[in-house]
Amino acid sequence: MMHSVKHIGKVFLVGAGPGDPELLTLKALRHLQAADVVIVDRLVSPVVLSDYIRPETLVIPVGKQCSSGASTPQADINELLVGYALQGKRVVRLKGGDVSIFSNILDELQTLVRHGIPYELVPGVTAALGAAAYAGIPLTARGYSTAVRFLTAYRNDLLDAGYWQELARTEDTLVFYMSSQPLDALVGQLVQYGIAEDRWVAVIEQATTPQQRVTAHPVREWLAAAQGHSFASPSLIVIGKVAALHTAFGWKADSGNGELYFPPVDSPADQLLKKKLVC
Repeated sequence: MMHSVKHIGKVFLVGAGPGDPELLTLKALRHLQAADVVIVDRLVSPVVLSDYIRPETLVIPVGKQCSSGASTPQADINELLVGYALQGKRVVRLKGGDVSIFSNILDELQTLVRHGIPYELVPGVTAALGAAAYAGIPLTARGYSTAVRFLTAYRNDLLDAGYWQELARTEDTLVFYMSSQPLDALVGQLVQYGIAEDRWVAVIEQATTPQQRVTAHPVREWLAAAQGHSFASPSLIVIGKVAALHTAFGWKADSGNGELYFPPVDSPADQLLKKKLVC
C-alpha cells in the first residue's frame, strides 16, 4: 500500500534593501515573483509590494514599531512561517535592508530548523551602505578611516564607561542603527570622553527614499546645533571623519518634509490574528 508523502514548502529570508525599490537584488526579485506568501516588515518600500509581486500572492504585514507601541510579536511571525511552509507554500520573509544586520533572523532560523523546514538566505543592501552612498559619505575613505563598526545604542544602559571611552578614541567610522532617540545622550558621552574635534555626526533620515533628509554637524557642535531634534523613522547615524564629507559630496538633494515613507504600524497584532492559520 502506498502512502502519500506530505510536501513541505520552503522559506526564503530576503533582504529588500534600505528603501529605494531599485536597490532590490535580482535574486530577491525572482523569489518575490515566485512566492505564494510574502511576510513583510514595515521598512520595505510600498513599491516593492505593489509592483514586484504577483496579484494572487498573499501579503501579510508583520511590522514592528516599538516607539509607537505597535509591534507584531515574534512568536506570531514564527508561527506564520511554519504554518504556511507546512502547507507546502513558497514563503518569502521580506526584511528591510539586509537579513543579517540588526535583524531578528536568528529566532526565525531556529524555528525553521526545529520544524525541519528548508530555507535560504538572500542578502540585501543594508541601511548603512545605502544611507552612506545616498548621502555622499564613503565609509572607508582613504586618509579618513580604514574600518567601520555597525552599532546600536538603543540600550544605553548596557554600555559601560570603558566602551564609550574606546568609541570616543577610535579612528573607525561608527554607524549606529536604531539610535536616533538616544542620539543626544550618545553624542554627550562621546564628547565627555574626549572625541576629537575633527569628528562629525551625520543623521540620514529615511535613507534612499523620496523623503531622505541629512543633518550633519561637527560632533562637538551637535548639542548646540541640533539637541532635541526629532528624526523620522528610520534614521541612521554616521559618526567619524567621513561624516564631514557629506557637505562636499552629498549628491542627493534633501526632499524630506517629515512625512513617513514607510507606512506606520497601526496596531500590535489584531490584524495579524485575523489572518492566522487555522490548524
